[in-house]
Amino acid sequence: MTTPSAGQHWTNWAGSLTYTAREIVAPRSIAEAASVVAEADQVHALGTRHSFSDVADAAGVLIDLSRLPLDLVIDEQAGTASMSAAVSYGLVAPEIDRAGFALHNEGSLPHISVGGATATGTHGSGTALGSLSTAVRSLEILGPDGSLRRLTRDSPAFDGSVLHLGLLGVITRVTLDLEPSYRMRQDAYGPMRWDTYLEWLPQIHDSAYSVSALTTFDGTVSEVLVKTRIPDGAENTEVAGTLYGAPLLAADPGGASHTARDGTAGPWWDRLPHFPVHAAPSVGSELQSEHFVPLRHAASALEAVRAAAPRLQPLLHVCELRTMAGDNLWLSPSQGEVVLCIAFTWKKLAEPVSALLAELERKLLPFDARPHWGKLSLLDSTEIAALYPLLPEFRELASGIDPNRKFSSSFGTRVLDI
Repeated sequence: MTTPSAGQHWTNWAGSLTYTAREIVAPRSIAEAASVVAEADQVHALGTRHSFSDVADAAGVLIDLSRLPLDLVIDEQAGTASMSAAVSYGLVAPEIDRAGFALHNEGSLPHISVGGATATGTHGSGTALGSLSTAVRSLEILGPDGSLRRLTRDSPAFDGSVLHLGLLGVITRVTLDLEPSYRMRQDAYGPMRWDTYLEWLPQIHDSAYSVSALTTFDGTVSEVLVKTRIPDGAENTEVAGTLYGAPLLAADPGGASHTARDGTAGPWWDRLPHFPVHAAPSVGSELQSEHFVPLRHAASALEAVRAAAPRLQPLLHVCELRTMAGDNLWLSPSQGEVVLCIAFTWKKLAEPVSALLAELERKLLPFDARPHWGKLSLLDSTEIAALYPLLPEFRELASGIDPNRKFSSSFGTRVLDI
């Protein structure tokens, strides 16, 4: 087991957040991890540090499971893949594909860990596709005394345990649903008139397996990224030359900055993410916030945001708009119905971004906008409680599992009143 040197300061990948933990430990086995949990007064799991919020921080010990073996086990009969929670999608997805299987979706970044992504409700895009958390079939989790237990979909309160924010224990292993492998193509359309996008928003996002729209609120949608699933047995599939008036853009083979947008057929794991597995997605010069609004409120919510465009644009790199299916997970931002995900990538200007974010969140609250747990938000526990009807049940679950609050965090206390 390794422990970073005393006095070292640890930050997230963008360097925008400094962790408050007194130490980070990296066990090499489940037994070592169990000992750390059992002996610590306060402990929290740390993923790949891609969160912009302090959701993964704690004042005591942060436990980094990235040194555990991948230990990928594919059960063809059950249609599942079981793996270490610390493994990244970019590492495990090609292995799953080589075995003839696929995941239903991936996030924009293949660099994130399976355990961290599913714990925070991270997602891809697709009106009929749930978040990455919805693919979880079972979890193995270390409790306060270091004992290991397994939760399955038949377990009580499973829907409250999948998206857990690290407040129920340390997840060591995750089992995901699989389906037969498939291929995809990715194309880009644009620009699209803003009023056209608003008028046809549900249809645009329902026009392919996965659709993302990019804008800076300048009166257009600059690009619509369309990821089309190729029928089984086909070499490729045709796509339309226009999408609601937006022309098909010239083929872009991608590279270090993004995955191929040239209409060529490729494996699901290379087309679903926006960024290639073996490339750095950013130099870290950004901040991110994201809010999920019910699809029925999407057009009104976007117009409310666009009203702030003169103040927003100088601080904004880009805003990505995606859809996600509803689910039954207690703390899911898409709990209950289909949502539009409004994701802002800001310039790394903390104070002005924070001031503007406070204004945007006030504008979005009337539309029941729920923040992404791993991104910036200024909502307090009262405002969060009003958005999550099953939060009282989660508080009760956490209290029963961890009565002495070994897995507590400043985020949990501040945002969820746990």
